[in-house]
Amino acid sequence: MMKRLTLAFTAAAAAFSSPALAADLSFVGNFADGNDVQLFNFVVGAPSTVTLRSWSYAGGVNAQGATIDRGGFDPILALFDGNGFQIGQNDDDQTGTVAADAVTGEQFDVFLQRVLGPGNYTVSIQAYSNFAIGPNLSDGFEGDGSLTDVTGDVRNNNWAFDILGVESATQVGSVPEASTWAMMIMGIGFVGFTMRRKAAQVMSPNVA
Repeated sequence: MMKRLTLAFTAAAAAFSSPALAADLSFVGNFADGNDVQLFNFVVGAPSTVTLRSWSYAGGVNAQGATIDRGGFDPILALFDGNGFQIGQNDDDQTGTVAADAVTGEQFDVFLQRVLGPGNYTVSIQAYSNFAIGPNLSDGFEGDGSLTDVTGDVRNNNWAFDILGVESATQVGSVPEASTWAMMIMGIGFVGFTMRRKAAQVMSPNVA
């Protein structure tokens, strides 16, 4: 009896101490104009390397195996912690990971890898050069975006974005007018809190 109890306790302890499974998620959409901003909330359950990347400028195959057409606008991103403080941004991949566009020859898709601790995060994608003003998400964005890239090539309004190595992720509504920013930030905080509570009950697709 004691041996069985010991084995049961060991199995239970191992289950509770197992690291959270990481998920790779893909999102697609489009902008109404060059100053739109798309937000995503995601949860990191244990310290891990998180990858944030786009596919829509040059095209390719995303994490879900879907083929993404080239021709999308030149994307940029900003990364914020659970308090809305900006902790990273990316304008064009600097690692040589993303493909070059077949027309312009430019590698303008974003690619950012960061080791992140457990918690809630928000990432935004925008068209160049609608950068986050910072240092907080509530400070908004510059409003200088364009669907025409710096080479003068007129692009379409599509985006495709992967969030890799996280516990879960949710697409949030586009950024509203400045007068409603306070309500938006409150909503983001609530969604992040809800995601964290439900993370153990509902896992995202394509679990690795």
